[in-house]
Amino acid sequence: MTRILAVDDEPHILRLVSFSLSARGFEMLEASDGLAAIEVAEREQPDLILLDVMMPVLDGYETCRRLKANAETAHIPVVMLSAKSQKAEQAVGLEAGALDYICKPFTPKDLVEQVRGFLGE
Repeated sequence: MTRILAVDDEPHILRLVSFSLSARGFEMLEASDGLAAIEVAEREQPDLILLDVMMPVLDGYETCRRLKANAETAHIPVVMLSAKSQKAEQAVGLEAGALDYICKPFTPKDLVEQVRGFLGE
């Protein structure tokens, strides 16, 4: 079963993402900040990480940089989730090592379709 780590500090967004994807057969892992995301990624080795940009403790950009610099997690694709839809802000995430962006707000259907595309399904 494909495992996805969803990372967001807003509980309602985390529930929406997890529910939408688990209902489509994905196994979901969750974290509410960047440091927790790194720990979960190292331990659980998910197939994909959906990573919010604006979070306390460690923002998504720095979390992505650390994931990509870590030999244990560098291979895991990271997709940023953000309300920041400006090209310049997206470029920061891509430079940090993210595969792509999903802009908030999104519909559950769009989220599932995009995730399947990232996973090559």
